[in-house]
Amino acid sequence: MSNIQGKFPSTRLRRNRMREFSRRLIAENNLSSNDLILPLFVCEGNNVEDPILSMPGVNRYSINKLLKKVEDAVRLSIPAIAIFPQIDTELKNAEGSLAVDENNLVCRSIKSIKKEFSEIGIICDVALDPFTNHGHDGLVIDNKIDNDKTLEILEKQALVQVSAGCDVIAPSDMMDGRVGRIRKSLDNNNFQDTLILSYAAKYASGFYGPFRDAIGSGTNLGKDGKLTYQMDPSNSDEALREVAFDISEGADMVMVKPGMPYLDIISKIKSEFKVPTFAYQVSGEYSMIKDSINKGWLNEKVVLESLLSFKRAGANGILTYFALEMAEKLKK
Repeated sequence: MSNIQGKFPSTRLRRNRMREFSRRLIAENNLSSNDLILPLFVCEGNNVEDPILSMPGVNRYSINKLLKKVEDAVRLSIPAIAIFPQIDTELKNAEGSLAVDENNLVCRSIKSIKKEFSEIGIICDVALDPFTNHGHDGLVIDNKIDNDKTLEILEKQALVQVSAGCDVIAPSDMMDGRVGRIRKSLDNNNFQDTLILSYAAKYASGFYGPFRDAIGSGTNLGKDGKLTYQMDPSNSDEALREVAFDISEGADMVMVKPGMPYLDIISKIKSEFKVPTFAYQVSGEYSMIKDSINKGWLNEKVVLESLLSFKRAGANGILTYFALEMAEKLKK
């Protein structure tokens, strides 16, 4: 580095910043619609657009309304969407048994989307939290999450989703060994080409609150919440171990969640493994930024700045609730 630093006044780094054309030419990272994944919340009913109060501008949609949002994503060249269901309370139970029903809300949504928009990628979480009455990602047995019994259900959940037409299975539960079990099950059932996007480094974060409001999963988690299976926010080396395990078990891509508080984790993973790495700009991040813009505390330009930070850290793609409005701006 010392050989190229130069000396003032012959070296003036501001020269490159003086005009728009040169700023564009030297930009090290750029954002396009190809980098965006749109998360969508789906609910039962017809013609439903149900605002999520803790996520300004984000709604739950019945399937017929969901198709309009997917149409917008296709028009704006967003390559993929991610589906998250709000399950009616009376349909939830301790086992999350609806998760493996081939006619559940997620599977019906997938089929409807693929019928109208066959080329857009559909990503589906594999986890039990939308379907359990306790809100945990796994089975609670004797007051603890039973890792191995949970794997049996996750394996079946992945199969019903891919049978409905899901393109990318995204285990988000943080159970040990789930990627290997799901990969083996997919391969044994002639779904060898189905991608696995593992939530490899999912932290026990306080930034998930609005998401849990959106799907109704945060009411009965107990005093430890999800600390026994999601990662400790103080750890980074552990994230590398998680990613290494998931890659060895057959993950095609990996995810870091949340996003901006964990840019260092994204950077370390990308540098260490050179695998496709994704970031989730989660509900709490979105709501802080969006509400601050709405109140006039921040300029809307911070949205682009926040998304560029993921690219700078090394992310290949970003799940963000800003996907539609950002793609619209980028198109112009």
